[in-house]
Amino acid sequence: MKVLVNISRLLVGALFIFSGFIKLNDPLGFSYKLQEYFSADVLNIPFLEPYALMISVLVVVFEVVLGVFLLIGYKPKFTVWSLLGMIVFFTFLTFYAAYFEKVKDCGCFGDFLKLDPWESFGKDVVLLVLIVILFIGVKDIKPVFGKLPTTVLALLGFVLSLWFGYHVLMHLPTIDFRAYKIGNNIQEGMSIPEDAPKPIVEYYWKFKSKGEEKVITTNGAYPEVEGDFISVDTKVIQEGYQPPVVDFSIESEDENLTAQFLAEDDLIVVISYGLEKIEQGGALKLKALQDEATKKGYKIIGLTASGQDAKQRINEAYNISFDWYLCDEKALKTVVRSNPGVLELDSGTVKQKVHWNDIDDLKF
Repeated sequence: MKVLVNISRLLVGALFIFSGFIKLNDPLGFSYKLQEYFSADVLNIPFLEPYALMISVLVVVFEVVLGVFLLIGYKPKFTVWSLLGMIVFFTFLTFYAAYFEKVKDCGCFGDFLKLDPWESFGKDVVLLVLIVILFIGVKDIKPVFGKLPTTVLALLGFVLSLWFGYHVLMHLPTIDFRAYKIGNNIQEGMSIPEDAPKPIVEYYWKFKSKGEEKVITTNGAYPEVEGDFISVDTKVIQEGYQPPVVDFSIESEDENLTAQFLAEDDLIVVISYGLEKIEQGGALKLKALQDEATKKGYKIIGLTASGQDAKQRINEAYNISFDWYLCDEKALKTVVRSNPGVLELDSGTVKQKVHWNDIDDLKF
């Protein structure tokens, strides 16, 4: 039993630290996923959505800290009880999301590794078994070091986790796993190879024939059935190829300018998914950014999901004159974890990307 407990201790501790660190590297991204869970379409607790970021940071810091506590043997009873409570909750959550097909990606490993809800549920079931083993054999979880070093390491793990979370919120994720990271080409990320797998879809055709309703299943072709057509439903059996970049566009009120701007050299793009929520400290830096970019021969544009009134209000309030174009809010939140954030594009390739706190670090 002692060997089994120690193996479980290493596996659970390492996985909690790894999973927590991946999410702590991008707490804003995890908060967006929590907002999806809190929405009326999933758990229907929308009153928690404004607190998603705070909950995100607390959850992932606690996840990392519990992993550290388990590995060093600090307060084993508290640690195991906490792990058990957390894994029971997340097992329920992933089962609920998978069974009712509420979300496509659980967010367990951020953008590093995408797991669908059933895969995530399976992972949580395995973790639950391992943590139950720890719960039964908690007396075999002994500190690796003496009392003082163990306490110091536990405190250090907590402080460093909090500091790291704060650091990436004030700047950008230290490791960027998204399709818009520096060096990637957005246009290439939007393309679909000719030999890419196509989705497999089943069609359920409902007819009324001889006074009875019946359903015919096909792979898309209209069935030859005697009777009156009622309706058709579809179900995706297997997803096709999804390009890394989706829903990204640069649009004016009446035309799509994506290809035009992604072909430009020396383009500065100011990203604000919502001008109504733009950070004032970042907005105050946009005038100087605009002047410096223009002086060095760069074209500067803005990209937002906000309407015309908000665009005009922001330009007047902060004395800026560049044009704002439209893009999907979710796509913009994926491009850069900052409101505003700034990208330098060269023929669609991301050359620089900064948080508004680091606008002064841009090199023209």
